[in-house]
Amino acid sequence: MPTSPEIDFRSSRRPGRTYRKLSFRRSLTTLVASAFLAASGPWLIPDATAAPGDASAPVITGPNVQRRADAVVALLSFTVTPDLSASTLGIRNSATANPSLNMTQFGGGFTLSPNFPLYLEGALGGSRYDPTFLVSDGQEQRALPTRWTNVAATGGIGWDFPLNASKNLVIRPIFNFSLGEVLSDATAAQFLVNRRTDSNINFIKNGSLNVYGLGGSLMLGWYPRQEPYEIDVELRFTDIYLQSFGSSGAVRGSANAQSTNLYARWRAPTGLLLLHRPLRYVLELSHSTYLGSQADILGFNQLTSLGAGLEIDTGAVTKLFSRLRIVARYAFGKDVTGASLGLALSF
Repeated sequence: MPTSPEIDFRSSRRPGRTYRKLSFRRSLTTLVASAFLAASGPWLIPDATAAPGDASAPVITGPNVQRRADAVVALLSFTVTPDLSASTLGIRNSATANPSLNMTQFGGGFTLSPNFPLYLEGALGGSRYDPTFLVSDGQEQRALPTRWTNVAATGGIGWDFPLNASKNLVIRPIFNFSLGEVLSDATAAQFLVNRRTDSNINFIKNGSLNVYGLGGSLMLGWYPRQEPYEIDVELRFTDIYLQSFGSSGAVRGSANAQSTNLYARWRAPTGLLLLHRPLRYVLELSHSTYLGSQADILGFNQLTSLGAGLEIDTGAVTKLFSRLRIVARYAFGKDVTGASLGLALSF
């Protein structure tokens, strides 16, 4: 297993958009997700609902947020589930550029030692979702821009069970737990001032959705070492059930964050020297399949990421870090493309 921690920085660019990612990693099992979404679908602008109250005063009625709560929690599942394939992706609808979604996550995981193979992992992520809802006072219908901000933290504890004498093939069960919150804030609309609103509008204007998650992962890892070559291969299945609690009365939601991920990395010498040390090239492959509530929520259920780069041994010039790795990645799937440039430091 890799035993040196890493700091990984990636950035990706599309015309008019920039998004970046920072991560701390000590093993390959914890991955970082950052995504940009510009698409629309029927669930993004739900139907209006009637509001109870006195008919003598205008009442602003809004979308049935309750019916969309499960979809919101399903989006949160991308934040709580580590996945390198989703680290850079773009989804674009040719007809419109709204609403948009931006997600980012940083985290890390490591095994304490070969003699005491306790595995620990943790991740902290957030996302920004800007849907536009239709609201009505019975006479006119207006678009209400909103900002939904998601924040989630995920932890995990597991144990490495070696499957061979060299202990480079392990099976790793992991217990996962998550805690998150969705905060809603509507852009102030003049025609909402001094008018009564239903519970859905109240949530959109200033509401929250608290979410907790419990579940687990099962990972098969293979880490053969034959200097100067290094191979890391991991196959992971994750299943975390997310449920809202103690939230605004207008909404309740739940989702199943299920996914499988295959990750592989190959490092080998180029035959060149840089900073008085061998220069190595890096090749990466990651493929994810989304199951449960994540399947097709963004229009796809599979993502693949390919990466290539260089690894520089800096031990001869600095003691701050031992290796510097630069990797360019390209992600693709059904109607999905993405590109990034990653910078990693090993200590």
